[in-house]
Amino acid sequence: MSVPALPATDARPIGVFDSGIGGLTVARAVNQLLPHERLVYFGDTAHLPYGDKSTAAIQAYSVKICDLLLRQHCKVILIACNSASAAAYELVREYVGSKARVLNVIDPIVRHVGAQYAGREVGLIGTKQTVGSNVYRKKLDALDRDIRLHALATPLLAPMIEEGFVRGAVSQSVIDTYLSDAALTGIEALVLACTHYPLIREQIAEYYQGHVDVLDPSDTVAEALQQLLEQQGLAAPPASRPPQHHFYVSDFTPSFADSTRLFFGQEVNLEHYPLWE
Repeated sequence: MSVPALPATDARPIGVFDSGIGGLTVARAVNQLLPHERLVYFGDTAHLPYGDKSTAAIQAYSVKICDLLLRQHCKVILIACNSASAAAYELVREYVGSKARVLNVIDPIVRHVGAQYAGREVGLIGTKQTVGSNVYRKKLDALDRDIRLHALATPLLAPMIEEGFVRGAVSQSVIDTYLSDAALTGIEALVLACTHYPLIREQIAEYYQGHVDVLDPSDTVAEALQQLLEQQGLAAPPASRPPQHHFYVSDFTPSFADSTRLFFGQEVNLEHYPLWE
């Protein structure tokens, strides 16, 4: 009698990058869903926020970060930033080639919205780069699900969150000002199209008092990653102890170290790695 073949496994790490702490929301979701996977995270804190940078600048940063992640032998590179996903995803895929799989944070939530909100009014808040690229509108229109998208650029939110203003009068005033904008009138769901924004999801949900579904893409992205790993035979083998994640920043800040410990509930290996010497 033949013995069933064991599923293929791959112990190489998953690379995750963002302009700062926002991508930690995605990394945390990945860590919770896929606890055996080792993560290599890069926060480009020297150049945050990406939302007000040019497409060419974001592409240059992304390629340099991918060089580091490839040197760390990452099997998957997850672009945990909407601005970089909009500006650099296709370039990164071409640059990385067959060395690693590449995922972005836009496609999984677009598929979710298409499946759950056909024929409905959906709002979206994000950086100037993400909203200006029209990438969400184009992808949703391509699904032909009659989804009316109401997009609003909210450029103050990411830097506000990076500075630690996530709960209090200052953040609430900024949040309320944006959410009361006429562009978001009549929406039934709101996509948080920046990985920083889940850190203020509670305040956003409070504003809508249950009348609008507030969509955090983090879990949806983690599930898409899990599906890719399983389909490609890239999932890490079970381990007796949690993997040791590694975190890089292009400009060391105590707040990033504090945020990383808070997100992962453990001391972290944080290393300064400037993109340009």
